[in-house]
Amino acid sequence: MTTGFHYDPIYLAHQPGRGHPERPERLEAAIAHLQAQTWFDQMPAVRAAPASLDWVYTIHAPDYVARAQAACAAGQAHLDVPDVGISTASYDVALAGCGAGLALADAVVSGTVDNAFGLIRPPGHHAETSLALGFCLFNNVAIMARYLQQQYGFEKVLILDWDVHHGNGTQHSFENDASVMYISLHQYPFYPGTGAHSESGEGAGRGATVNCPMPAGATDAHYQAAFTERVLPAIDNFAPEVVILSAGFDAHANDPLAQVDLTTSCYAWMTLRMLEVADKHAGGRLISILEGGYDLRALSESVALHVETLLHGGTSSTPAES
Repeated sequence: MTTGFHYDPIYLAHQPGRGHPERPERLEAAIAHLQAQTWFDQMPAVRAAPASLDWVYTIHAPDYVARAQAACAAGQAHLDVPDVGISTASYDVALAGCGAGLALADAVVSGTVDNAFGLIRPPGHHAETSLALGFCLFNNVAIMARYLQQQYGFEKVLILDWDVHHGNGTQHSFENDASVMYISLHQYPFYPGTGAHSESGEGAGRGATVNCPMPAGATDAHYQAAFTERVLPAIDNFAPEVVILSAGFDAHANDPLAQVDLTTSCYAWMTLRMLEVADKHAGGRLISILEGGYDLRALSESVALHVETLLHGGTSSTPAES
């Protein structure tokens, strides 16, 4: 398989404030670890331009986007809530992250690559239509899903989110829409408070949202059971034409912001299952975008194993646990 890879040093310019967990060092550590892998140069680099506002507006209200731009330009310390720290560069960086998703989608749909991964920040899945939340300014995967539908005509898009925090923004973007299935595995009850099992979509979208809330202390076995019993049957019933992963790595046992106990190797297991889904239903089309992950070593090793699995399937040689 050919795995497209995107990274740009522009993502280091987003400065959410001293001591903030979503710090530039996350990507510095991850890219250094990736570049040290013998297989890194096998991945074609995917270049990207900032997303045009027309695509951002498919998810976010224009007045919210303008407010975000103004807050960054004015040098404000945060946007909307204290945990969304910003700096003067943050608006441009967030647009770059959105644009990365679109460029990776182009590469996969065109057949230039089989699948793709974007090492970007800030994350996006908490961003609501008109509200910044949970370290997130713009919802990268939600914008990409609309782009895939409107630019390429895909009728059924799957977003699977294994970040340890529920992607409230992504769920709310599509909860009335049967054309986008959103599946989340996350610690519950936990931040941001959404993601109960009973949240299954509204109106025409009922059934297209699948939440798999996990207790604190959940292990690989809990996640694998959820895949077998709920996630994979729901996906087979939906039969997506393209697969998007909200790939957060903060459910790792060593992550400081949550209490789920996944091993590094579980990310390879989940990645393999999603490659199988993409091969079965979507012509192999799979695009993965980084969300959370705040222990530098756990993040770096988990990202590397995830990407190596995308590239080589089940033949990864990366150590199983950090």
